[in-house]
Amino acid sequence: MSSSHDSWRPAWQSRLPGSSSVRFATVDGMDLLVKGGVVVTCDANNSVVTCDVLIRDGVIAAVGELEKTGLTRVLDATGCAVTPGFVQAHLHLCQVLFRGMADDMPLLDWLKQRIWPLEAAHNEASLGASAELGLLEMMLAGTTTILDMGTVRAHDAVFDACARAGIRAVSGKAMMDLGDGVPAGLRESTRASLEESERLAKQWHGSFNGRLRYAYAPRFILSCSEALVRGACERAKQADLLVHTHAAEHPGEREAVRSLMGDDDVAVLRKWGVSGPRAILAHGVQLTDEEATQLAEEGTRVVHCPSANLKLGSGIARIADLDRMGVQLALGPDGAPCNNNMDPWVELRHAALLAKVRTGVSTLPAKRAFRLATIDGARALGIDEVTGSLEVGKRADIVVTRLDTPHVEPGGDVFSKLVYGCQARDVVHVLCDGEVVVHAGEHQRLDREGVLARAREQARALVVRAQVI
Repeated sequence: MSSSHDSWRPAWQSRLPGSSSVRFATVDGMDLLVKGGVVVTCDANNSVVTCDVLIRDGVIAAVGELEKTGLTRVLDATGCAVTPGFVQAHLHLCQVLFRGMADDMPLLDWLKQRIWPLEAAHNEASLGASAELGLLEMMLAGTTTILDMGTVRAHDAVFDACARAGIRAVSGKAMMDLGDGVPAGLRESTRASLEESERLAKQWHGSFNGRLRYAYAPRFILSCSEALVRGACERAKQADLLVHTHAAEHPGEREAVRSLMGDDDVAVLRKWGVSGPRAILAHGVQLTDEEATQLAEEGTRVVHCPSANLKLGSGIARIADLDRMGVQLALGPDGAPCNNNMDPWVELRHAALLAKVRTGVSTLPAKRAFRLATIDGARALGIDEVTGSLEVGKRADIVVTRLDTPHVEPGGDVFSKLVYGCQARDVVHVLCDGEVVVHAGEHQRLDREGVLARAREQARALVVRAQVI
């Protein structure tokens, strides 16, 4: 059943790039309409209008007002914000089972005494359980896209969990071929690391309608040889894939790199090939003005992880300064044992508030901060033509969030409400690639109780194997 073209009246067509075709759009009974919400597009104009979003075959077909329709599939968004899904651009699904097991430790001790031994004790079952728990948490909170760094082995289990959960994911196995304190279960040869990464890329990149993608992930300088990093960069360039690593995170880490290499990590990584639009550096807390300027000129991306930086005592990244200098930025939660949650709303609020403490109360206003968590995150991952904003022709990665709760009402700017007021518990519906993956606060693909039961069981067994807690 369809309506005539006269029933479709875009309320703000001229402000939506590529939306001229909407005028004559027909509406089919199998289409999905997200109706009556405050649509926060994150388009070039930051347009905000109360209207409807029409989804057809996983794609945003129209944004405007629909007077009459034969639709049977409607999500009522009255009293809600309709926004792009959150992009969390640095995290470790393999570490979710370690939540609460590595508190109050500096970065290098945290890695050597807790995280690496626990990662080395993983098997396929525990990795799958860890990934499922993290995905459940993040998707219920409105996350639709992630950039994930795994552990060294059994990374297929993480991709399998992402496939089943329905999320849009870029992920890669951690690459580690040297390092002080690296357990035998994580140390691999340079050749084996590169070959396994190639295998994973061939198997998973572009699968599930392009929803899953691969990124080469040399962990950080202190656990990677020059040959490994160069090899990863060469292969990523050949296959047009991302390279994802940690850099300029903690003063102790920087000092160790300088002592070992005679230069700062960012300079060494650049020399080895980690620079430009394919390179994504997690953290950047210790970046100097000179380094930031060069990263901006090269197009290297930096992911801000405010909660993890606070908990590990790494410092407060000068995110507003980096933004002013032109560094391309995104947000991420990092891992559960250094956060301890993976909530995009918490990272969004922390990013905005800490910028004011670090560089002045007028910096990183709510409207700017919200873009970091959506369209800028997609741009950092090189998929901003696919997702990150609500525009005709993009895949339907959408979050419906209540604005009528006691901690958000009564009024005010919608960006202020989203950044400073809304919380994960306010998320009602989540769509990824056009599929309703969260409906009325319940995940439609992952069974909450089953995920929690497996996580508890696998965490207990993991601790026994690791023998570090």
